[in-house]
Amino acid sequence: MEKDKIEIICMESAAFFELIKEVIERFKLTQSPKEDKWISGMEAMKMLRIKSKATLQKMRDEGHIRYSQPEKKIILYDVDSIHEYLEDFVYEPFGTASGKILR
Repeated sequence: MEKDKIEIICMESAAFFELIKEVIERFKLTQSPKEDKWISGMEAMKMLRIKSKATLQKMRDEGHIRYSQPEKKIILYDVDSIHEYLEDFVYEPFGTASGKILR
């Protein structure tokens, strides 16, 4: 019976760490869950960091965030519109871009 052969691979440490980095990036691409386009009210409230359903309804009624109502008691919120709403209130730090709101 023949013994299994062992192969030894030598490489520079910088090349080794670059290889590890590439493997991790490829793994992340295959493992990252895709974010849903439409989310529940509770998920929307969590994203917006609000606790009141009334506040969420007000944002919906005033047209700040998009929503879909496929059934009478089911209201889903558009993740992209929530991100856009939050981006509308981004302020630059003092000393950059004259402190104006970015839109």
